[in-house]
Amino acid sequence: MASDTRTGDVAIFDRIARLYDLKPATRRKKLAPALAMADRDVERVLDVGGGTGQGVRALNVPTGVVVDAAPGMLAEARDHGVAGVRGDASRLPVGDESVDAVLILDALHHMATPRAVLGEAARVLRPGGVLVCLEFDPTTVLGRGLVTAEHAFGFDSQFFTAGDLAAMVRAVGLSASIPRTGFEYTVVGVKRF
Repeated sequence: MASDTRTGDVAIFDRIARLYDLKPATRRKKLAPALAMADRDVERVLDVGGGTGQGVRALNVPTGVVVDAAPGMLAEARDHGVAGVRGDASRLPVGDESVDAVLILDALHHMATPRAVLGEAARVLRPGGVLVCLEFDPTTVLGRGLVTAEHAFGFDSQFFTAGDLAAMVRAVGLSASIPRTGFEYTVVGVKRF
């Protein structure tokens, strides 16, 4: 199976899958303001590059599915009761306009073709649905440290500023806003009716 996630990054995530949940989890309170920007109820959530499913596990939604390229991460997600599908983020195995929210949390910088990934997110969102991207600003002191650390660890990460990511979200046809700035920032895209 081809994968949009850089090959070396997939291998690393596969090896560290059992340890991944030792890192701080994304909390609902961090995601709630972004999800509230949806123009519809959020019941079906797709967590792209979602690893062990920390993102959807933080939410109280009827349907949450992780799409990830690393089999070890998906096994961990399933162990936590989260449905997982091995897939390519630039060719999501999901129908057009079939989900209310797409999460890409701490993952887009690991993907080889981020614009294609965002385009797929726009395709699978229902009108009124929301894309939530949580990323790290490489221009901050902490961001520069993270870039250095990820590259030293062997990741082939490519980071974006919040403004650059918002521009990419607009380019795929979603309205874009930046509700949270700083080292860890959030960009939200809404698919208008």
